[in-house]
Amino acid sequence: MDRFEEMRVFVRIAERQSFTHASDDLQIPRATVTNLLKRMEQRLGTRLLERTTRTVRLTHDGEAHYRRCVRLIADLEEAEESFRNTAPKGLLRANLQGTLARTFVVPALPAFLAQYPQIELHLGEDDRLVDLVREGVDCVLRVGSLQDSSMVGRRVAQLSQVTVASPAYLAKYGEPGDPAALSAHRAVNYVSSATGKALPLEFTIDGQVSAVNLGSVVSVAGADLYTGSAVAGLGIVQVPRYRVAEELKTGQLKIILQDFPPPPMPVSVLYPQSRQLSSRVRVFAQWLRDIFEAASV
Repeated sequence: MDRFEEMRVFVRIAERQSFTHASDDLQIPRATVTNLLKRMEQRLGTRLLERTTRTVRLTHDGEAHYRRCVRLIADLEEAEESFRNTAPKGLLRANLQGTLARTFVVPALPAFLAQYPQIELHLGEDDRLVDLVREGVDCVLRVGSLQDSSMVGRRVAQLSQVTVASPAYLAKYGEPGDPAALSAHRAVNYVSSATGKALPLEFTIDGQVSAVNLGSVVSVAGADLYTGSAVAGLGIVQVPRYRVAEELKTGQLKIILQDFPPPPMPVSVLYPQSRQLSSRVRVFAQWLRDIFEAASV
């Protein structure tokens, strides 16, 4: 194995903070991972990692060498890809927002895998913030505005949103005619995993987006809980239209304040700024954009 392989192993150990996880990710034996790291340290004449029975962390020299290796690997992969017209291959680890995955992504996966048969997908489902480097994830699909400056976002969709409430809620509190009438109402508050704070309701008034904070009796941190709480009559919510299509059809929810719509919700593929965008992530991101465009959301 060459020095490039040593660098790949070292970078994966550093990112995963684990020899075992690096071995699993790279699909090479644990003993080989250990020997490659030892050989690199011996050749450089310095200790790159501090190991204990529980943790693996970079030394001061290791931090500097890690940054150099990340740049070198990215440059080499980019150079090699520019000279060959081969199909993307290898393991792609992606973490997807659950309702988007179930509604749009998973039903279309057979076509993606047929088009790229040499890509092996490892998918996770989450709404939370994911440490992509620490958890060994290549990219995530998320809704909302980009918060983390260490991440690069590639926009794949804009979801139209609606403001809704249940008939039982509206019978009790009345239907507001405009956002100014919301002072007598309450929301189901959605708590952001990024800030730990409830997100406000947003309305477009005379071309400008206005945020409104309402009191609530329940706050949630999951998309299904958010919709379910609205159906239960616990307050007003704002959701992508596709999420409540069935509830609107059956009359479990009703659109309100249609003249003051919420702004569309962005959907993005995110990946670490420190990494060169691999061909696997590139084709996956473009494919996601294509399926959302085809869905006309």
